[in-house]
Amino acid sequence: MIDLYTWPTPNGNKVHIMLAECGLPYRAHPVNIGAGEQFKAAFLAISPNNKVPAIVDHDGPDGQPISLFESGAILIYLAAKTGRFMPRADRDRYEVLQWLMFQMGGVGPMLGQAHHFRLYAPEKIDYAINRYSNEARRLYSVMDKRLSQSAWFGGHEYSIADMAIFPWLRSWKNQGVELADYPHVQRWFDLVAARPAVHEGVRVLIELRKPLTDDKARDTLFGNTQYQRH
Repeated sequence: MIDLYTWPTPNGNKVHIMLAECGLPYRAHPVNIGAGEQFKAAFLAISPNNKVPAIVDHDGPDGQPISLFESGAILIYLAAKTGRFMPRADRDRYEVLQWLMFQMGGVGPMLGQAHHFRLYAPEKIDYAINRYSNEARRLYSVMDKRLSQSAWFGGHEYSIADMAIFPWLRSWKNQGVELADYPHVQRWFDLVAARPAVHEGVRVLIELRKPLTDDKARDTLFGNTQYQRH
């Protein structure tokens, strides 16, 4: 059994989708990041960077429990555990891993900044909005070119790279992007969205997520609370 500590965010959705795709049994424990639950000692023991998601697999390597944080690392672990959604051939495996790293180092951070400055920042800063909106469009262009040459990000088969990227693209409107401007991304997006496990994964705990409207939650996520020692 896997204990999953998560919230319905793009990074949480990555792992929700993988668990659903693999049919692995798990228990979802909500970590309300707007209420500051990510700073509790019990969660920090599993995820010292105070970010969701994190897992505890009670049937880890050699049958011993293992805890993991960082959504990309969790995807790699679950792929190795199940033998699914990661090619076995070295060349193909590295193809998947480079696009997974592209998401972790580019798509997630940059689109996250686009969300922040376009939607959540307490003041509208034109430079920041333009900077990250333009970077979002640049990343979509990179993805569109890749998908003009390949059915999936990692090659010929659906993989953890696709699972990692998809949740971040669900909010394309909030990123200053028109998905129709990237037809190969649109084709891929529709294929991924149609998968039953993806539909299931993005619905995990969705009823708990509320619009970010109060100042306390904003401070918890973006203000001084983030920078205190816990």
